[in-house]
Amino acid sequence: MAHTLSAKKRIRQTETRTAANRATMSRVRTLRKKVIAAVQQKDKEAAAGAYNRFASAVDKAAKKGTVHPNRAANYKSKAAKAIAALS
Repeated sequence: MAHTLSAKKRIRQTETRTAANRATMSRVRTLRKKVIAAVQQKDKEAAAGAYNRFASAVDKAAKKGTVHPNRAANYKSKAAKAIAALS
């Protein structure tokens, strides 16, 4: 158990950041699943629209530091490659 005021504050900050990071990653994973579902249905227009929303969410997560920038690029690259394979 934390005794100092600074340690207690760090605990509060960690809880806040954890909640924000969890929400951000949940959104990224949900949007990623929507892209994959559209690709599996072979609907290129829906996949492209879902990809745009997904790429935006991933970029924002990388900007905040929730996701490493290289990992964000990897996510986007794999999704784009799957969409390109539909044509």
